[in-house]
Amino acid sequence: MSKLKLYGFNNLTKTLSFNIFDIAYVENEKQRQDYVAYIDEQYNAHRLTSILVDVTHMIGASVLNISKQDYDPQGASVTLLISEEPLEEGQLDPSCSVDPQFIKKESVAGHLDKSHVTVHTYPEYHPDLNIATFRVDIDVSTCGKISPLNALNYLINSFDSDIITLDYRVRGFTRDEEGKKLFIDHPITSIQDYIEPVVLDRYDAVDINVYQSNIFHTKMILSDVQLANYLFASSPQSYTPKQKLEITRRLRQEMIEIYSSSNVFDHE
Repeated sequence: MSKLKLYGFNNLTKTLSFNIFDIAYVENEKQRQDYVAYIDEQYNAHRLTSILVDVTHMIGASVLNISKQDYDPQGASVTLLISEEPLEEGQLDPSCSVDPQFIKKESVAGHLDKSHVTVHTYPEYHPDLNIATFRVDIDVSTCGKISPLNALNYLINSFDSDIITLDYRVRGFTRDEEGKKLFIDHPITSIQDYIEPVVLDRYDAVDINVYQSNIFHTKMILSDVQLANYLFASSPQSYTPKQKLEITRRLRQEMIEIYSSSNVFDHE
Protein backbone atom coordinates (compact mmCIF):
# COMPACT_ATOMS: atom_id res chain seq x y z
CA MET A 1 0.00 0.00 0.00
CA SER A 2 1.35 3.43 -0.95
CA LYS A 3 1.98 5.92 1.82
CA LEU A 4 -0.90 8.36 2.36
CA LYS A 5 -0.15 11.96 1.50
CA LEU A 6 -1.41 15.05 3.33
CA TYR A 7 -3.81 17.26 1.40
CA GLY A 8 -2.42 20.73 0.79
CA PHE A 9 0.36 22.05 2.96
CA ASN A 10 -1.42 23.05 6.15
CA ASN A 11 0.65 21.32 8.85
CA LEU A 12 -0.93 22.99 11.87
CA THR A 13 -2.20 20.68 14.61
CA LYS A 14 -5.23 22.00 16.52
CA THR A 15 -6.25 20.27 19.73
CA LEU A 16 -9.31 20.86 21.89
CA SER A 17 -9.30 19.20 25.31
CA PHE A 18 -12.77 19.19 26.82
CA ASN A 19 -13.24 18.18 30.46
CA ILE A 20 -16.62 18.16 32.24
CA PHE A 21 -17.83 17.22 35.71
CA ASP A 22 -21.36 16.22 36.65
CA ILE A 23 -22.14 16.27 40.39
CA ALA A 24 -24.89 14.39 42.24
CA TYR A 25 -25.95 13.90 45.87
CA VAL A 26 -26.44 10.24 46.80
CA GLU A 27 -27.50 9.50 50.35
CA ASN A 28 -26.72 5.80 50.68
CA GLU A 29 -25.04 2.85 49.01
CA LYS A 30 -28.17 1.89 47.10
CA GLN A 31 -28.46 5.37 45.58
CA ARG A 32 -24.74 5.31 44.74
CA GLN A 33 -25.09 2.00 42.92
CA ASP A 34 -28.15 3.28 41.08
CA TYR A 35 -26.30 6.44 40.09
CA VAL A 36 -23.33 4.48 38.73
CA ALA A 37 -25.69 2.19 36.83
CA TYR A 38 -27.45 5.24 35.39
CA ILE A 39 -24.16 6.80 34.29
CA ASP A 40 -22.97 3.54 32.74
CA GLU A 41 -26.19 3.29 30.78
CA GLN A 42 -26.39 6.96 29.81
CA TYR A 43 -22.74 7.30 28.82
CA ASN A 44 -21.74 3.83 27.68
CA ALA A 45 -19.28 3.22 24.86
CA HIS A 46 -22.07 2.94 22.29
CA ARG A 47 -23.56 6.38 23.02
CA LEU A 48 -20.12 7.99 23.37
CA THR A 49 -19.18 6.58 19.97
CA SER A 50 -22.30 8.14 18.49
CA ILE A 51 -21.35 11.52 19.99
CA LEU A 52 -17.80 11.34 18.63
CA VAL A 53 -18.99 10.34 15.16
CA ASP A 54 -21.28 13.39 15.18
CA VAL A 55 -18.34 15.55 16.27
CA THR A 56 -16.21 14.18 13.44
CA HIS A 57 -18.85 15.07 10.86
CA MET A 58 -19.41 18.53 12.39
CA ILE A 59 -15.77 19.52 11.98
CA GLY A 60 -15.81 18.31 8.38
CA ALA A 61 -13.71 15.20 8.86
CA SER A 62 -14.20 11.50 8.11
CA VAL A 63 -13.82 8.41 10.29
CA LEU A 64 -11.09 5.86 9.62
CA ASN A 65 -11.25 3.60 12.63
CA ILE A 66 -13.31 3.15 15.81
CA SER A 67 -12.06 1.54 19.03
CA LYS A 68 -14.43 1.42 22.01
CA GLN A 69 -14.66 -0.35 25.35
CA ASP A 70 -16.92 -0.47 28.41
CA TYR A 71 -15.11 -1.22 31.66
CA ASP A 72 -16.00 -3.28 34.74
CA PRO A 73 -17.11 -2.08 37.23
CA GLN A 74 -17.68 1.25 35.49
CA GLY A 75 -16.47 3.71 32.85
CA ALA A 76 -15.93 3.65 29.10
CA SER A 77 -13.41 4.76 26.47
CA VAL A 78 -13.73 5.47 22.75
CA THR A 79 -11.08 6.46 20.20
CA LEU A 80 -11.65 7.48 16.58
CA LEU A 81 -8.96 7.99 13.96
CA ILE A 82 -10.12 10.64 11.52
CA SER A 83 -8.98 12.29 8.31
CA GLU A 84 -9.53 15.71 6.84
CA GLU A 85 -10.58 14.45 3.41
CA PRO A 86 -11.95 11.13 2.10
CA LEU A 87 -9.87 8.79 -0.05
CA GLU A 88 -10.71 6.03 -2.47
CA GLU A 89 -11.73 2.73 -0.89
CA GLY A 90 -8.60 0.97 -2.11
CA GLN A 91 -6.37 3.34 -0.11
CA LEU A 92 -7.89 2.32 3.22
CA ASP A 93 -5.68 0.09 5.40
CA PRO A 94 -7.52 -3.29 5.50
CA SER A 95 -6.61 -3.76 9.18
CA CYS A 96 -8.90 -0.89 10.18
CA SER A 97 -12.08 -1.90 11.98
CA VAL A 98 -15.03 0.45 11.63
CA ASP A 99 -18.35 -0.15 13.37
CA PRO A 100 -20.87 -0.49 10.50
CA GLN A 101 -23.65 0.76 12.75
CA PHE A 102 -22.05 4.21 12.80
CA ILE A 103 -20.09 4.37 9.55
CA LYS A 104 -21.19 3.20 6.13
CA LYS A 105 -18.63 1.73 3.77
CA GLU A 106 -18.64 4.67 1.40
CA SER A 107 -17.96 7.18 4.15
CA VAL A 108 -14.78 5.56 5.47
CA ALA A 109 -11.63 7.54 4.73
CA GLY A 110 -7.87 7.54 5.18
CA HIS A 111 -5.90 8.45 8.28
CA LEU A 112 -4.01 11.69 8.70
CA ASP A 113 -1.30 11.69 11.38
CA LYS A 114 -2.32 13.33 14.69
CA SER A 115 -6.01 13.47 13.77
CA HIS A 116 -8.12 11.69 16.33
CA VAL A 117 -11.04 11.99 18.72
CA THR A 118 -11.04 10.29 22.13
CA VAL A 119 -13.31 10.12 25.17
CA HIS A 120 -12.83 8.59 28.61
CA THR A 121 -15.23 8.56 31.58
CA TYR A 122 -14.39 8.52 35.28
CA PRO A 123 -17.18 7.98 37.87
CA GLU A 124 -16.05 8.80 41.44
CA TYR A 125 -17.64 8.73 44.91
CA HIS A 126 -16.72 9.36 48.54
CA PRO A 127 -19.07 7.83 51.19
CA ASP A 128 -18.34 10.43 53.89
CA LEU A 129 -19.50 13.30 51.69
CA ASN A 130 -22.42 11.62 49.89
CA ILE A 131 -21.19 13.30 46.72
CA ALA A 132 -20.86 11.38 43.45
CA THR A 133 -18.83 12.88 40.62
CA PHE A 134 -18.87 11.86 36.96
CA ARG A 135 -16.01 13.15 34.79
CA VAL A 136 -15.70 13.03 31.01
CA ASP A 137 -12.45 13.79 29.17
CA ILE A 138 -12.68 14.45 25.43
CA ASP A 139 -9.80 15.28 23.10
CA VAL A 140 -10.32 16.36 19.50
CA SER A 141 -7.03 16.72 17.63
CA THR A 142 -6.93 17.69 13.96
CA CYS A 143 -4.39 18.72 11.37
CA GLY A 144 -5.12 20.76 8.30
CA LYS A 145 -7.91 23.26 7.82
CA ILE A 146 -10.58 21.53 9.95
CA SER A 147 -11.10 22.95 13.44
CA PRO A 148 -12.34 21.12 16.56
CA LEU A 149 -13.90 24.38 17.81
CA ASN A 150 -16.79 23.84 15.39
CA ALA A 151 -18.16 21.07 17.62
CA LEU A 152 -17.76 22.87 20.94
CA ASN A 153 -21.41 23.76 21.57
CA TYR A 154 -22.57 20.27 20.61
CA LEU A 155 -20.17 18.73 23.11
CA ILE A 156 -21.27 21.01 25.94
CA ASN A 157 -24.92 20.24 25.25
CA SER A 158 -24.28 16.48 25.06
CA PHE A 159 -23.52 16.22 28.78
CA ASP A 160 -24.88 17.51 32.08
CA SER A 161 -22.01 19.87 32.82
CA ASP A 162 -21.60 21.53 36.21
CA ILE A 163 -17.93 22.38 35.68
CA ILE A 164 -16.25 22.65 32.28
CA THR A 165 -12.53 22.99 31.60
CA LEU A 166 -11.44 23.75 28.05
CA ASP A 167 -7.96 23.83 26.55
CA TYR A 168 -7.28 24.77 22.94
CA ARG A 169 -3.82 24.93 21.43
CA VAL A 170 -2.31 25.21 17.97
CA ARG A 171 1.03 23.57 17.26
CA GLY A 172 3.50 23.59 14.39
CA PHE A 173 3.41 25.97 11.45
CA THR A 174 2.30 26.18 7.85
CA ARG A 175 3.28 28.57 5.09
CA ASP A 176 1.55 31.05 2.84
CA GLU A 177 2.09 31.07 -0.92
CA GLU A 178 5.26 33.14 -0.53
CA GLY A 179 6.79 30.81 2.04
CA LYS A 180 6.14 32.91 5.15
CA LYS A 181 5.53 30.82 8.27
CA LEU A 182 2.07 30.97 9.85
CA PHE A 183 1.77 29.65 13.39
CA ILE A 184 -2.02 30.00 13.48
CA ASP A 185 -4.45 30.23 10.58
CA HIS A 186 -7.51 31.76 12.23
CA PRO A 187 -8.22 34.67 14.59
CA ILE A 188 -9.02 33.80 18.21
CA THR A 189 -8.94 35.79 21.45
CA SER A 190 -10.88 33.38 23.68
CA ILE A 191 -12.53 29.97 23.56
CA GLN A 192 -15.62 31.75 24.86
CA ASP A 193 -15.99 33.40 21.44
CA TYR A 194 -17.00 29.98 20.09
CA ILE A 195 -19.58 29.20 22.78
CA GLU A 196 -23.21 30.17 22.24
CA PRO A 197 -24.33 33.13 24.43
CA VAL A 198 -27.27 31.12 25.77
CA VAL A 199 -24.77 28.56 27.12
CA LEU A 200 -22.37 31.15 28.53
CA ASP A 201 -25.22 32.86 30.37
CA ARG A 202 -25.59 29.76 32.57
CA TYR A 203 -21.97 29.82 33.74
CA ASP A 204 -19.34 31.94 35.42
CA ALA A 205 -16.26 31.73 33.20
CA VAL A 206 -12.64 32.81 33.36
CA ASP A 207 -9.83 32.73 30.77
CA ILE A 208 -6.13 32.01 31.23
CA ASN A 209 -4.55 32.48 27.81
CA VAL A 210 -0.94 32.51 26.56
CA TYR A 211 -1.38 34.28 23.25
CA GLN A 212 2.28 34.22 22.18
CA SER A 213 2.21 30.42 22.43
CA ASN A 214 -1.29 29.94 20.93
CA ILE A 215 -2.55 28.38 24.16
CA PHE A 216 -6.11 29.14 25.29
CA HIS A 217 -7.70 27.98 28.55
CA THR A 218 -11.24 28.56 29.83
CA LYS A 219 -12.88 27.36 33.05
CA MET A 220 -16.66 27.45 33.57
CA ILE A 221 -18.82 26.74 36.62
CA LEU A 222 -22.60 26.63 36.70
CA SER A 223 -23.92 29.86 38.24
CA ASP A 224 -27.14 28.59 39.80
CA VAL A 225 -27.39 25.40 41.85
CA GLN A 226 -30.96 24.08 41.78
CA LEU A 227 -31.07 21.32 44.38
CA ALA A 228 -33.65 19.24 42.48
CA ASN A 229 -31.14 18.76 39.67
CA TYR A 230 -28.61 17.11 41.98
CA LEU A 231 -30.73 14.73 44.05
CA PHE A 232 -30.64 11.17 42.77
CA ALA A 233 -33.72 9.03 43.51
CA SER A 234 -35.15 11.62 45.92
CA SER A 235 -36.82 15.04 45.86
CA PRO A 236 -36.26 18.32 47.76
CA GLN A 237 -39.54 17.74 49.62
CA SER A 238 -37.88 14.78 51.37
CA TYR A 239 -35.63 17.13 53.36
CA THR A 240 -36.10 19.87 55.93
CA PRO A 241 -35.04 23.43 55.02
CA LYS A 242 -31.91 23.00 57.16
CA GLN A 243 -31.02 19.74 55.41
CA LYS A 244 -31.54 21.26 51.98
CA LEU A 245 -29.26 24.15 52.90
CA GLU A 246 -26.56 21.75 54.08
CA ILE A 247 -26.78 19.57 50.96
CA THR A 248 -26.60 22.63 48.72
CA ARG A 249 -23.55 23.82 50.67
CA ARG A 250 -21.81 20.47 50.15
CA LEU A 251 -22.57 20.45 46.44
CA ARG A 252 -21.36 24.01 45.97
CA GLN A 253 -18.21 23.32 47.96
CA GLU A 254 -17.41 20.32 45.77
CA MET A 255 -17.98 22.35 42.60
CA ILE A 256 -15.82 25.26 43.78
CA GLU A 257 -12.89 23.00 44.65
CA ILE A 258 -13.06 21.18 41.31
CA TYR A 259 -13.34 24.50 39.50
CA SER A 260 -10.36 25.99 41.34
CA SER A 261 -8.32 22.74 41.28
CA SER A 262 -7.54 23.13 44.98
CA ASN A 263 -8.87 22.21 48.42
CA VAL A 264 -10.08 25.63 49.47
CA PHE A 265 -12.26 24.43 52.39
CA ASP A 266 -11.42 22.82 55.72
CA HIS A 267 -12.24 19.11 55.42
CA GLU A 268 -11.33 18.13 58.97
